Amino acid sequence: MPDEPQQLRALFERAVEMADPMRSLAAALPEKPDGRVVVIGAGKASARMAEAVEAVWGPCEGLVITRYGYARPCTGIEIVEAAHPVPDRAGQEATARMLALCEGLGEGDMVLALVSGGASALLIQPAGEITLLEKQMLNAELLACGAPIGQMNVLRKHLSLVKGGQLAAAAYPARMVCLMISDVPGDDPAMIGSGPTVGDDSTPADARAILTQYGITMPASVAAVLAGAPKVLPPGDERLSKVRNVIYAAPSQSLAAAAELGETMGMRTEILGDAIEGEAREVAAEHAALATARQAAMQPGDAPLLLLSGGELTVTRRGDGVGGPNAEYALALALALNGAPSIHAIACDTDGVDGAAEVAGAIIGPDTLEKARALGVEARAALSNNDAHGFFDALGDQVITGPTLTNVNDFRAILIAEPGRVREDR
Repeated sequence: MPDEPQQLRALFERAVEMADPMRSLAAALPEKPDGRVVVIGAGKASARMAEAVEAVWGPCEGLVITRYGYARPCTGIEIVEAAHPVPDRAGQEATARMLALCEGLGEGDMVLALVSGGASALLIQPAGEITLLEKQMLNAELLACGAPIGQMNVLRKHLSLVKGGQLAAAAYPARMVCLMISDVPGDDPAMIGSGPTVGDDSTPADARAILTQYGITMPASVAAVLAGAPKVLPPGDERLSKVRNVIYAAPSQSLAAAAELGETMGMRTEILGDAIEGEAREVAAEHAALATARQAAMQPGDAPLLLLSGGELTVTRRGDGVGGPNAEYALALALALNGAPSIHAIACDTDGVDGAAEVAGAIIGPDTLEKARALGVEARAALSNNDAHGFFDALGDQVITGPTLTNVNDFRAILIAEPGRVREDR
């Protein structure tokens, strides 16, 4: 078999390529109307989306907010960079300008909204008396507690003046088309970027319950907002009646593209799911058991088996290391496989950023733990300390891509050799 790490890297790159807005957005873009058109958006892919829009429509009026380092050259649309995953002042100021840009639009105007993963942190306009510092602290606690993205976004919506349909309300009565790249399990448009153009039937009580569940103390300003009337728009609100939301790129498409490439490489492919959630180390243990069972069932001469999966895993922070859900999954998978011959894997975030590190993820193989021992690196200690990035950095097995300019969430692939190859390795 050709070099497995190279094959796995090629599969990941194919998944990312499939979701590149320059490749995929044009087919979903409506014809540019004759009247005034304003382009707005936020997310890690939004600048690339804006670039793709101008490649078809030409220079446009508008403002898009993306992560630091993710800007793209646009002629008319202004690109603002801000912090992710914890918001900053640049994002707050740009959001205020975006809302002002939407004010005064009429029925004959059109807004093109571009939303991708990361918009929850980049679109920042706290409700009530909540300060930016309080939002930053709350966001950091949510990221550390292991809450799934759905719960995080419910809370974010009820503490915001822009999420949960409120961005669309700001542009009403203008017509709005929102093009989305999904990075959430289940591709629910209300969860992508916390649904700035989508209504939501959750309540402030739901948001309070999430804080209670994870033991997060509410500042007085947050308690006051959650005790008041909901800011989030219900799905049937008149101000959402002019909005058409379109998910044009999703994890399932990227996994299918990777599976197709795997088959051209001579692999049998199995997609475990594109919406897998859970604690990274627990899902890794399940996948390790599945991989070894699949390997035990293989017959001599069977083609290699490729197990693909996507979704969004979480990490409950226990230590003070540097890690992310994909790297932690890879480290836990290596420990669970314990050097099982002829099983290799990759786990990466398609946006190129796993957790808060500028690292997409990692690749493991049968020799991962042996390499670590030779270097004096303790795998279990690294996992206990949530230091998966430090572990793979020491081994030279990180996957570093830089900004990919898209985001369809986690990509995981486990490549399993046939029994004949296993016996040769032994």
